[in-house]
Amino acid sequence: MEVPKPHKRLVLIAVLLVVALIVALFIAELSTTLLPPSQTPTSGLYPGEVTQFQNQSLTPVSAFVSDLAAHPDVSIDGTQNLNQATYSLSITGLVNHTVEYTYDDVVNDFQSYQKVATLLCVEGWSVTMLWQGVSVNDLIQEAGVSPNATTLIFSASDGYTTALPLDYTVQNNLILAYKMNNVTLTPQTGWPFMLIAQNQYGYKWIKWVTSIDVSNDSSYLGYWESQGYPNNATIP
Repeated sequence: MEVPKPHKRLVLIAVLLVVALIVALFIAELSTTLLPPSQTPTSGLYPGEVTQFQNQSLTPVSAFVSDLAAHPDVSIDGTQNLNQATYSLSITGLVNHTVEYTYDDVVNDFQSYQKVATLLCVEGWSVTMLWQGVSVNDLIQEAGVSPNATTLIFSASDGYTTALPLDYTVQNNLILAYKMNNVTLTPQTGWPFMLIAQNQYGYKWIKWVTSIDVSNDSSYLGYWESQGYPNNATIP
Protein backbone atom coordinates (compact mmCIF):
# COMPACT_ATOMS: atom_id res chain seq x y z
CA MET A 1 0.00 0.00 0.00
CA GLU A 2 1.38 3.42 -0.91
CA VAL A 3 2.34 5.71 1.99
CA PRO A 4 0.28 8.94 1.93
CA LYS A 5 2.26 11.93 0.71
CA PRO A 6 2.13 13.84 4.04
CA HIS A 7 3.65 10.82 5.76
CA LYS A 8 6.38 10.65 3.12
CA ARG A 9 7.28 14.24 3.85
CA LEU A 10 7.47 13.53 7.59
CA VAL A 11 9.71 10.51 7.01
CA LEU A 12 11.97 12.55 4.71
CA ILE A 13 12.23 15.37 7.26
CA ALA A 14 13.08 12.87 10.03
CA VAL A 15 15.81 11.30 7.90
CA LEU A 16 17.29 14.70 7.07
CA LEU A 17 17.30 15.69 10.76
CA VAL A 18 19.13 12.49 11.70
CA VAL A 19 21.70 13.04 8.95
CA ALA A 20 22.21 16.67 10.04
CA LEU A 21 22.71 15.55 13.64
CA ILE A 22 25.28 12.94 12.62
CA VAL A 23 27.19 15.50 10.51
CA ALA A 24 27.17 18.05 13.35
CA LEU A 25 28.52 15.48 15.82
CA PHE A 26 31.22 14.47 13.35
CA ILE A 27 32.32 18.09 12.81
CA ALA A 28 32.43 18.74 16.56
CA GLU A 29 34.56 15.66 17.15
CA LEU A 30 36.87 16.57 14.27
CA SER A 31 37.32 20.12 15.58
CA THR A 32 38.28 18.82 19.00
CA THR A 33 40.74 16.35 17.50
CA LEU A 34 42.45 19.07 15.44
CA LEU A 35 43.03 21.41 18.38
CA PRO A 36 46.62 21.41 19.66
CA PRO A 37 46.83 19.39 22.90
CA SER A 38 48.17 22.44 24.77
CA GLN A 39 44.95 24.30 23.98
CA THR A 40 42.60 21.80 25.60
CA PRO A 41 43.07 21.50 29.37
CA THR A 42 41.24 18.62 31.02
CA SER A 43 40.19 18.75 34.66
CA GLY A 44 42.19 21.95 35.07
CA LEU A 45 45.43 20.48 33.69
CA TYR A 46 46.85 20.49 30.18
CA PRO A 47 47.85 17.16 28.57
CA GLY A 48 51.23 16.11 29.93
CA GLU A 49 51.35 18.91 32.50
CA VAL A 50 53.35 18.29 35.69
CA THR A 51 52.39 19.85 39.02
CA GLN A 52 55.47 18.87 41.06
CA PHE A 53 59.19 19.00 40.36
CA GLN A 54 61.79 17.81 42.85
CA ASN A 55 59.23 18.02 45.68
CA GLN A 56 58.29 21.59 44.75
CA SER A 57 54.70 22.49 43.92
CA LEU A 58 54.16 24.30 40.63
CA THR A 59 51.58 26.88 39.63
CA PRO A 60 49.14 25.31 37.12
CA VAL A 61 49.36 26.60 33.57
CA SER A 62 45.67 27.48 33.70
CA ALA A 63 46.34 29.82 36.64
CA PHE A 64 49.12 31.55 34.67
CA VAL A 65 46.77 31.98 31.71
CA SER A 66 44.11 33.43 34.02
CA ASP A 67 46.59 35.90 35.52
CA LEU A 68 47.61 37.09 32.06
CA ALA A 69 43.97 37.45 31.00
CA ALA A 70 43.22 39.48 34.15
CA HIS A 71 46.13 41.84 33.43
CA PRO A 72 46.04 42.61 29.68
CA ASP A 73 48.55 45.43 30.16
CA VAL A 74 51.34 42.85 30.43
CA SER A 75 51.37 42.97 26.62
CA ILE A 76 51.47 46.18 24.61
CA ASP A 77 49.65 44.96 21.50
CA GLY A 78 47.62 41.96 22.62
CA THR A 79 48.45 38.29 22.20
CA GLN A 80 50.88 37.62 19.37
CA ASN A 81 50.06 34.73 17.02
CA LEU A 82 53.29 33.99 15.20
CA ASN A 83 53.65 31.59 12.29
CA GLN A 84 56.14 28.80 12.94
CA ALA A 85 56.86 28.43 9.23
CA THR A 86 58.04 32.05 8.92
CA TYR A 87 59.33 32.73 12.43
CA SER A 88 63.01 33.52 12.97
CA LEU A 89 65.12 34.51 15.98
CA SER A 90 67.87 36.99 15.10
CA ILE A 91 71.18 37.45 16.93
CA THR A 92 72.57 40.84 15.93
CA GLY A 93 74.82 43.68 17.10
CA LEU A 94 78.36 43.24 18.41
CA VAL A 95 78.83 39.76 16.96
CA ASN A 96 81.12 38.26 14.36
CA HIS A 97 78.15 37.49 12.14
CA THR A 98 74.38 37.85 12.35
CA VAL A 99 72.56 34.59 12.96
CA GLU A 100 68.97 33.69 12.09
CA TYR A 101 67.44 30.68 13.83
CA THR A 102 64.17 28.98 12.95
CA TYR A 103 61.97 27.68 15.75
CA ASP A 104 63.10 24.12 15.01
CA ASP A 105 66.76 25.21 15.05
CA VAL A 106 66.42 26.53 18.58
CA VAL A 107 64.38 23.64 19.95
CA ASN A 108 66.26 20.81 18.27
CA ASP A 109 69.87 21.96 17.86
CA PHE A 110 70.71 23.22 21.35
CA GLN A 111 70.95 21.63 24.76
CA SER A 112 67.75 21.87 26.73
CA TYR A 113 67.69 23.06 30.35
CA GLN A 114 65.01 22.88 33.03
CA LYS A 115 64.67 25.19 36.01
CA VAL A 116 62.00 26.20 38.50
CA ALA A 117 61.69 29.98 38.68
CA THR A 118 59.13 32.45 39.98
CA LEU A 119 57.75 35.23 37.81
CA LEU A 120 56.85 38.08 40.19
CA CYS A 121 54.85 40.85 38.55
CA VAL A 122 55.03 44.39 39.92
CA GLU A 123 51.21 44.32 39.90
CA GLY A 124 51.31 41.83 42.77
CA TRP A 125 50.70 38.39 41.25
CA SER A 126 53.23 35.61 40.76
CA VAL A 127 53.63 32.11 39.33
CA THR A 128 56.23 29.46 40.13
CA MET A 129 56.69 27.07 37.24
CA LEU A 130 59.05 24.56 35.69
CA TRP A 131 60.53 26.19 32.62
CA GLN A 132 62.31 24.34 29.84
CA GLY A 133 64.35 26.02 27.15
CA VAL A 134 67.74 26.80 25.70
CA SER A 135 70.58 28.86 27.11
CA VAL A 136 70.76 32.44 25.85
CA ASN A 137 74.54 32.17 26.09
CA ASP A 138 74.57 29.13 23.80
CA LEU A 139 72.53 31.06 21.23
CA ILE A 140 74.72 34.16 21.18
CA GLN A 141 78.01 32.25 21.22
CA GLU A 142 77.08 30.79 17.83
CA ALA A 143 77.27 34.35 16.50
CA GLY A 144 80.59 35.16 18.20
CA VAL A 145 80.28 37.83 20.88
CA SER A 146 82.56 40.88 20.84
CA PRO A 147 84.68 41.45 23.98
CA ASN A 148 83.24 44.98 24.05
CA ALA A 149 79.70 43.71 24.63
CA THR A 150 78.08 44.50 27.98
CA THR A 151 74.34 44.25 27.39
CA LEU A 152 71.74 42.06 25.74
CA ILE A 153 68.69 43.83 24.30
CA PHE A 154 65.69 41.55 23.78
CA SER A 155 62.92 42.46 21.34
CA ALA A 156 59.47 40.95 20.83
CA SER A 157 57.12 40.75 17.86
CA ASP A 158 54.84 43.44 19.34
CA GLY A 159 57.65 45.99 19.68
CA TYR A 160 58.30 45.36 23.37
CA THR A 161 61.95 45.50 24.44
CA THR A 162 63.97 45.05 27.60
CA ALA A 163 67.67 44.61 28.41
CA LEU A 164 69.86 42.75 30.87
CA PRO A 165 73.60 42.81 31.55
CA LEU A 166 75.50 40.22 29.54
CA ASP A 167 77.39 39.03 32.63
CA TYR A 168 74.15 38.50 34.57
CA THR A 169 72.61 36.54 31.71
CA VAL A 170 75.64 34.26 31.39
CA GLN A 171 76.34 33.75 35.10
CA ASN A 172 72.72 32.78 35.79
CA ASN A 173 72.39 30.75 32.59
CA LEU A 174 69.16 32.50 31.63
CA ILE A 175 67.08 30.53 29.19
CA LEU A 176 64.58 31.19 26.44
CA ALA A 177 61.76 28.86 27.43
CA TYR A 178 59.55 27.00 25.00
CA LYS A 179 57.80 24.87 27.63
CA MET A 180 56.22 25.49 31.04
CA ASN A 181 55.33 22.59 33.37
CA ASN A 182 56.11 20.29 30.42
CA VAL A 183 53.51 22.07 28.24
CA THR A 184 54.52 23.94 25.08
CA LEU A 185 53.99 27.68 25.44
CA THR A 186 50.72 28.96 24.02
CA PRO A 187 50.44 32.23 22.08
CA GLN A 188 49.02 33.91 25.19
CA THR A 189 51.93 32.76 27.36
CA GLY A 190 54.60 33.85 24.91
CA TRP A 191 55.04 31.25 22.15
CA PRO A 192 57.50 30.67 20.66
CA PHE A 193 59.98 31.86 23.33
CA MET A 194 59.84 33.66 26.66
CA LEU A 195 62.88 34.91 28.55
CA ILE A 196 63.09 33.37 32.03
CA ALA A 197 64.75 36.26 33.85
CA GLN A 198 64.90 34.66 37.28
CA ASN A 199 65.28 36.99 40.26
CA GLN A 200 64.07 39.87 38.08
CA TYR A 201 60.63 41.48 38.16
CA GLY A 202 58.18 40.37 35.49
CA TYR A 203 58.73 43.24 33.06
CA LYS A 204 62.12 41.66 32.27
CA TRP A 205 60.40 38.36 31.34
CA ILE A 206 59.81 39.30 27.73
CA LYS A 207 57.45 37.11 25.67
CA TRP A 208 57.31 36.46 21.88
CA VAL A 209 61.07 37.04 21.57
CA THR A 210 62.21 37.67 18.00
CA SER A 211 65.71 39.10 18.39
CA ILE A 212 68.65 39.47 20.75
CA ASP A 213 70.90 42.46 20.10
CA VAL A 214 74.38 42.16 21.61
CA SER A 215 75.28 45.71 22.65
CA ASN A 216 77.64 47.90 24.67
CA ASP A 217 74.81 50.28 25.65
CA SER A 218 74.49 49.49 29.35
CA SER A 219 72.07 52.41 29.79
CA TYR A 220 69.55 51.13 27.24
CA LEU A 221 65.97 51.53 28.45
CA GLY A 222 63.30 49.09 27.35
CA TYR A 223 59.56 49.65 26.96
CA TRP A 224 58.60 49.98 30.63
CA GLU A 225 62.00 51.21 31.73
CA SER A 226 61.67 54.21 29.41
CA GLN A 227 58.40 55.00 31.18
CA GLY A 228 59.93 55.12 34.66
CA TYR A 229 60.41 51.52 35.73
CA PRO A 230 63.90 50.86 37.19
CA ASN A 231 66.37 49.45 34.69
CA ASN A 232 67.70 47.34 37.57
CA ALA A 233 64.76 45.03 38.22
CA THR A 234 66.50 42.67 40.64
CA ILE A 235 64.10 41.42 43.30
CA PRO A 236 65.36 42.33 46.82
